[in-house]
Amino acid sequence: MSFETLVISRRFCGPTNSGNGGYVCGRVAAHIPGAASVRLKAPPPLETELRLDRSESAVRLLDDPKLIAEARPAVFDLTPPVAPNFAEAERASKDFLYFTRHSFPQCFVCGPQRAVGDGLRIFPGPVRSKTMVAAPWIPHESLADASGKVGKEFLWAALDCTSVFSILPVPEGMTVVLGELCVRIDGVVSPNERCVAIGWPLQVDGRKRFAGSAVFSSQGSAAAVGRATWIEVPKSAFGTG
Repeated sequence: MSFETLVISRRFCGPTNSGNGGYVCGRVAAHIPGAASVRLKAPPPLETELRLDRSESAVRLLDDPKLIAEARPAVFDLTPPVAPNFAEAERASKDFLYFTRHSFPQCFVCGPQRAVGDGLRIFPGPVRSKTMVAAPWIPHESLADASGKVGKEFLWAALDCTSVFSILPVPEGMTVVLGELCVRIDGVVSPNERCVAIGWPLQVDGRKRFAGSAVFSSQGSAAAVGRATWIEVPKSAFGTG
């Protein structure tokens, strides 16, 4: 087993005091080749030195001694539906329901209070005549990795929040948190590329809600596909209700 340290910058928050689930999952899954499934066990703390333990079968993120997340290889064959084009996604995004009543308005991915170039500003709205939500996304230059393409952890982040808006609303006084995210990266996207992110519901099982999501390149191909498990929790757990 080997280990290294990881610090989640405050820029990458979801709720105010913890990391965006998709981003954190992507950072942990970076050490697993191919599709990966990451289960979140506790809110990822910000600006804290965390330990990343790697073995042949799993990667674990720890705030000693607490386990924060665990990633494992996955077999993942979810096929996304046909995505709307960029103009259709722009129209859908205008009907995003949470510009003024967002549970976590500072979320790195979907927070309306984040500035252009700081947050991803992905605001999925319902697509007419389809059971899905969609949003346009033009990744900022700051998201580029060493190859000049958008870092995979940001694709994970985009898949996370895009999926959740396909399964809202939830009962009064409740919100949802990411429990598990399984992702397959099939391609790349570039900074300033006109991408489309979509999310669609899969099923509901008690307090668990399952949703699919995908990020499409400007050529219309799916660069990344995800399946998320969301868990209903009281808003009061985050001081928002």
